[in-house]
Amino acid sequence: MVALIASGIAWGTSVPLSKVALGWLAPGWLTVARFGLAAIVLLVIAGRTGKLRDAFTLPVLVAGAIGYGCSVAIQNTGIARTSVTHASLIIGATPIMVAVIVAVWHRAVARPVAWAGFALSLGGVGLIAGGQGHGATPDGDLLVLAATVISASVTVALGRMLDGRDPIALTAVQFLGATLGALPFAATERLPAISHVPTAPLVATVAVTITGTLVPFSLFAFGLKRVSAEVAGAFLNLEPLVGAIIGIVAFGDPYGARQVGGGLAIVAGIVLSALPLLGMRHRVPGAAVVPAQRPGTLPAQRPGVVSALHERVTVP
Repeated sequence: MVALIASGIAWGTSVPLSKVALGWLAPGWLTVARFGLAAIVLLVIAGRTGKLRDAFTLPVLVAGAIGYGCSVAIQNTGIARTSVTHASLIIGATPIMVAVIVAVWHRAVARPVAWAGFALSLGGVGLIAGGQGHGATPDGDLLVLAATVISASVTVALGRMLDGRDPIALTAVQFLGATLGALPFAATERLPAISHVPTAPLVATVAVTITGTLVPFSLFAFGLKRVSAEVAGAFLNLEPLVGAIIGIVAFGDPYGARQVGGGLAIVAGIVLSALPLLGMRHRVPGAAVVPAQRPGTLPAQRPGVVSALHERVTVP
């Protein structure tokens, strides 16, 4: 349980750390740095296991390029234009988007109460995105929302990717793909200054690679081996909560009725859609769906949605 709690908290630091790092690196370059450094570490680890070759395929690279590289570059652009609290809470609704996409795309059947949960969470996103405040803009919120939809869509589309592959090796290749996918964004941006690198953004860049990427993936994988997926997934809801709290405390983000109401709606919708007897009931090809399944993967995967169990260990 300690490992799962730590992983949820660590993932919650991703948005605040990215916000600080964007003071030095442009959104595309931050994405390249984050996943490039993480890829080097994981490629070395996976190479020693001898399981890297099976994971090194074009679909895996493309999944990383779009699901991580493109989506996080867009997400970083949004984070630069909105508040930490707004971005964290919008990203927190990702599992609901995955569930909705699964239901529509694969025609999976969800109970009416689950759909009520989906609607409640999405309403919370709309409430937050519709408001403004210190550092928050509608454009920034929409970019974060667009990135979340892209990530959720890739997660659903590639649910079978993990079959027969080592999750660490798969993660390493996807991180490599993310680095390559973010390069076109970076190519259109200003080059980062290297003659005088500000200390805080540099530390934040390293931290989002380690604390926001490598550490939570590893801790979650460790915890997932010891408890059921639905129990492990519950701890991922710490991510938006931690991010929002940091935004309020460290960045001075407003926390009026609109933010509080939207955040509560998102969390309540996630809980409602995840109730064991009210979740999705039918297994769908390429997206194993079980009651209250909370797979451990992308920030996109939490209650009652896609059971690509290692996709997050493959994203936040």
